[in-house]
Amino acid sequence: MARTIVFHGDYFMDFYKGLDPKVKAKIQFVLELIKQVDRVPVKFLAPMAGYDGLYEVRIEYQSNIFRIFCCFDEGRLVVLFNGFQKKTPKTPKEEIEKAMRLKNEYFNYKK
Repeated sequence: MARTIVFHGDYFMDFYKGLDPKVKAKIQFVLELIKQVDRVPVKFLAPMAGYDGLYEVRIEYQSNIFRIFCCFDEGRLVVLFNGFQKKTPKTPKEEIEKAMRLKNEYFNYKK
């Protein structure tokens, strides 16, 4: 029942490379959870309401909040897009728009 995680472009890795090692460890923990747990708690993975098929991976480390946008493909494949550090209660619209653009790009490329 394991899921496979793939990256679309370098967006996620560009974000990931600049992070503190302890934040990277927390992200790896959450991604492993997503890969292995059948019902991932909404605390770690949640759908973005109003954005068809877009999800956000949620990571909290100390008082910092990080988000990574993703979608599912073929049920068991999780495609990671852009990530960012969340500094306001609302998710920045430009980050959501970028994720939707990358999601559409991914599925168009796949055709």
